[in-house]
Amino acid sequence: MSTKLLILLVLFAILVGSAIFCKVRGQLNFYRYATTLSVVITFGSLLLIICYVILQGIPHFKPDLFAWEYTTDNVSMLPSIITTFIVVVLSILISAPIGIFTAIFLVEYAKSGSKIVEVIRLAAETLQGIPSIVYGLFGMMFFSDLLGLGYSIMSGVLTISIMILPLIIRATEEALKAVNDNIRHASFALGAGRLRTIFKIVLPVAMPGIIAGIVLATGRVVGETACLIFTLGTATKMPTGLGSSARTLALHVYMLSSEGLYVGQAYATACVLLVLVLVINFISNKIATKYMEVQS
Repeated sequence: MSTKLLILLVLFAILVGSAIFCKVRGQLNFYRYATTLSVVITFGSLLLIICYVILQGIPHFKPDLFAWEYTTDNVSMLPSIITTFIVVVLSILISAPIGIFTAIFLVEYAKSGSKIVEVIRLAAETLQGIPSIVYGLFGMMFFSDLLGLGYSIMSGVLTISIMILPLIIRATEEALKAVNDNIRHASFALGAGRLRTIFKIVLPVAMPGIIAGIVLATGRVVGETACLIFTLGTATKMPTGLGSSARTLALHVYMLSSEGLYVGQAYATACVLLVLVLVINFISNKIATKYMEVQS
């Protein structure tokens, strides 16, 4: 049944894409053909994944999936939902200030062509290219073993904060560079100092781009498994503190699907994960739009 459903979804995506392509065919040249086809493939793939996960997960939604305590009968995802929110909030609270202030130093204070800037950017790019499983091994050896944190929320948060730090630095740096220099010069001409110019003028203008970087980092935290499985652990109980082991929603999906006994419940959990990501994106877009309205 699942194979037939997959085929139907693929055919539906192809039909929708073909209809759109045929509609604009007479108005586009060869290069726009390729562009339109790429959009159709991207949209069709996204639609296929979302529809398939939702259709597979909805039949397995039960009230027991949101029970306070996890058992082998209900395989509740509620402890994982709470753990996910804790990990996301703490990791962003740690990495966002560090990443934003690092980007401010690189753009606003460091001299162009400085060796320090080159070293920091090289380090950030190197960290961004490291596989997440390597971060997990580092966190297990350093935070879990050397510092004695064990498999705990704190160990997972510290590890994943390092992992998303380059992403926030890069996004904030690009957002600050996009701010017109005339704005800075106008602020200086009115007598404002560099610090006041940065925090009162430049940062509000660059805030939509900074928020976009934080949202990307949040999405990576929500969907991360390899990094957290070595540091956070896979305990199913409700977290009682930062020193307790737990599992996020992504880890919950991985563990249920890998066991092979709760594949339907894994799809149901994946539906909740999709909704969570959509809610985060919606809220971030609203915040960015609000900042754009204030600036205008």
